[in-house]
Amino acid sequence: MVCLKDNHLFLSELAAPFSIGPVPIRNRVILAPMSGVTDLPFRQLALRYGAGLVVTEMVASRELVQDTVESWARLRSAGLKPHMVQLAGREAHWMAEAAKIAADNGADIIDINMGCPAKKVIGGYSGSALMRDPDHALSLIEATVKAVDIPVTLKMRLGWDENSINAPHIARRAEEGGIQLVTIHGRTRMQFYEGRADWDAIRAVRDVVSIPLVANGDVDTPEDAREILRRSGADAVMVGRGCQGWPWHAGVLAGHSEPDRSEVADIALEHYQMMLAFYGEAVGIRHARKHLGWYLDRYAPTITGAEKAGIMISKDSRDVAALFHAALRTGSDLAQGAQEAA
Repeated sequence: MVCLKDNHLFLSELAAPFSIGPVPIRNRVILAPMSGVTDLPFRQLALRYGAGLVVTEMVASRELVQDTVESWARLRSAGLKPHMVQLAGREAHWMAEAAKIAADNGADIIDINMGCPAKKVIGGYSGSALMRDPDHALSLIEATVKAVDIPVTLKMRLGWDENSINAPHIARRAEEGGIQLVTIHGRTRMQFYEGRADWDAIRAVRDVVSIPLVANGDVDTPEDAREILRRSGADAVMVGRGCQGWPWHAGVLAGHSEPDRSEVADIALEHYQMMLAFYGEAVGIRHARKHLGWYLDRYAPTITGAEKAGIMISKDSRDVAALFHAALRTGSDLAQGAQEAA
């Protein structure tokens, strides 16, 4: 297990490998698990373009044990290695059984979700709601760790609200319970995604654990990555919403080259086609729309409302593909021309 003692991890060192227990990780930039975003096609692209590690969408532990179609779709790896599966739940029994299923189906690492702020998740006393009851949270952690022979990690927030910042306390106890890496999003649950993540507050966790620490929240640029590591003392960074419409972004932060603008349209089109193949055409078209919108916002910002609506509303996958690809190529050509003129 690698845990750097140097609190000034410079950006070049993001390309250095580390490990989670016995599992080698090729660099220190991790793609965050995001429901409705980091499905298998997105993870495949992120890993192809250099992310050090990718994590599944949150898999509900009870639903996985009960064999639901959605939970199995989220669990799929298609051979991606390492395969890190994030589980959510509120009962030790279901977490342990789901961890066994994930391990038996190729998971190399299990991540426990104690950070999701969504109402439908905390309403079931899962996600960040677990931080309100550390003793109960630790019972889930211990049951999951004991259930499998692969590393178990933990992702959480600073606390429930500003009056209950207990991430250091939980992290220390989690390490004692067998957790082999902890990720901290620098916000409380009550902040959702408002304001700025508090990178300095993550250092309080660094001060009490010796396992690898990952810092998360508002990492969009190489300068952000350098600063969050300096201020938090973390060993690695996790990037989330900044990768929307930009699946290669984690790899770029780790030192890989960004695709040329002339390649963007082809990669985005491939992403769309991968989603159609993964979900089936009817469902795939619906799931892909937010991704198409992110690509268009980022790479074809001058597209008209009518043109965008034609792409986003159409139920004909071939028409969508043609219009989408053309819009991105035009947008990239314009951007490339402006860049060359400058």
